[in-house]
This record gives sequence, C-alpha cells and structure tokens, in this order.
Amino acid sequence: MSRVRVAGFSLSIDGFGAGPDQSLADPLGRRGMELHRWIFDTPTFRTMIGKEGGTQGVDETFAAGAMAGFGAFILGRNMFGPQRGAWSDDGWQGWWGDNPPYHAPTYILTHYPRDPIVMQGGTTFHFVTGGIEEALGLARASAGELDVKIGGGVETVRQYLQAGLVDDIHFAIAPVVLGKGEAMFSGIDLPGLGFRVNEKITTEHAMHVVLAR
Repeated sequence: MSRVRVAGFSLSIDGFGAGPDQSLADPLGRRGMELHRWIFDTPTFRTMIGKEGGTQGVDETFAAGAMAGFGAFILGRNMFGPQRGAWSDDGWQGWWGDNPPYHAPTYILTHYPRDPIVMQGGTTFHFVTGGIEEALGLARASAGELDVKIGGGVETVRQYLQAGLVDDIHFAIAPVVLGKGEAMFSGIDLPGLGFRVNEKITTEHAMHVVLAR
C-alpha cells in the first residue's frame, strides 16, 4: 500500500517552516528563503526552474528523494497562491508557472470550490473543499501503488500529523533562527504519534532528519 510522506520540508532550528508576513512578494515570509539554501544548488531544484548543472552529494540525494516515487500531492491553499476568499478569475495558476514540478494529480485544500486546472507536464490541480481526509482519499486513488506527498505548508502538515495520517517525515533543518513565523511543532507530540528518528545527516546547509512510525 502506498505511504503518506512529508519530504524535503525545510525548517529553522527554532521550528518555523516559513517566516512571518507571507505575501506575493515574499511567498515564504520574511527570511523564509534562508530555510531552503540546502536545495538551491542541487540538480533536482535547478531542473525545476529550467536550469542545468548543480552539485551532487547528500543534499541532492534528499532533494531527489523529496520529489520521487509520488503519484499524488496534497497542498494547502497558500502553496498554490496568495489569494484569499472566493476564487477570482485573475488567471493565476500557481507559483510555478505553466509546468509545475509535481507531474501528477495535485490536490489543493480550500474552502471554496473551483474547477480543476490542467497544466503542462502531467500536473492537474484539483480543489478539495471536504477537508484533509477527503483529499487523502482522492490522492490515494490517484497514486495507486505510489506514495502520496503532503507538500505543505506548515498548517497542512500539522493537520495531517495531528490526524495520525503521516507515515514518514524528512525535515531539512537549516542553521537559521527565525524567531517568528509558521511554527511546526507547537502542540505536536511526535513520539506520542509514534515517530522515531531513523536517520540524520548534516551538511553545510541543513541537518536532514528522517522519522518514521
């Protein structure tokens, strides 16, 4: 059976997955980009943004694993765009442009219905109004034997963790303190949910921590 995974999720040392004051100009919040330095020079990320090259090594291994083996993705609304409230006909089709990196059915959690959006490269955005379990059921059906990735943001990951629906986690913990922003661990008891650390590897830009139940 497919597994539900959080993979390649960047955090600060003090547990924030995004900075404060997220906006169109600052989609990850103030200083949020600092959390992702580990991935920027990997071939996996450079391919996502239409560039060549990159550095092989531990960071690339985790970057590649964070996008491989998934048959469906689940994202919170903020991961799709900056809009709030009812959807407006403004032509927005996500942060990644015409060819998003998902290449699979991608389910967006929202309170407002919207028709699916078919993108290049095999990505179709589906907008789910029935909550996290409905989204997971649809994602599992799409994924078949492949895994389902809970792609974020922080609140979406927290909801799936609290519901006991996540099997494996990979956090990339950056050597950065933000002080405020979107906190991952407030009220989350990972040992109580059955998680144990299976692997940890440190590079210049991140400590990669893998947890499983």
